[in-house]
Amino acid sequence: MLVHELMSAPVVVAPPSLPLPDAAHLMKSRGIRRLPVVDGSRLVGIVTDRDLREALPSKVSSLSPWEATTRLAAVSVQDVMRRSVLTTTPDADARDAAYTLLHHRVGALPVIDDAGTVVGLLTVSDVLRDYARPSESQNGTEARP
Repeated sequence: MLVHELMSAPVVVAPPSLPLPDAAHLMKSRGIRRLPVVDGSRLVGIVTDRDLREALPSKVSSLSPWEATTRLAAVSVQDVMRRSVLTTTPDADARDAAYTLLHHRVGALPVIDDAGTVVGLLTVSDVLRDYARPSESQNGTEARP
């Protein structure tokens, strides 16, 4: 099985200049936990929901809501993104990509085509979804060779 058969596409991406509150809203509204960061069409980083949580002021912060909002508006995705990103290609073997996810303890790999454009995202959930899919023999039909 190949990566393009499992990956999620199209992928939601963000520019490096996107303010953190906007990135948080985008991720929450789309129900996603990872946001590849692209400059033009080139992948330059990735930001996760964890990165955002760590950058946001805590509930016990001594800042007033106005101060927190003002300071947060000045922080952009490029300030908190991870710049070193493991990637895969659409035609890569899915087992190899799954091994990379497991070995490096990451939750997703951006999928990059030959032109360097992000065309999808392969997540641990995508791999598990395929693994947990009922086989043909469980559906009452015989598996074909």
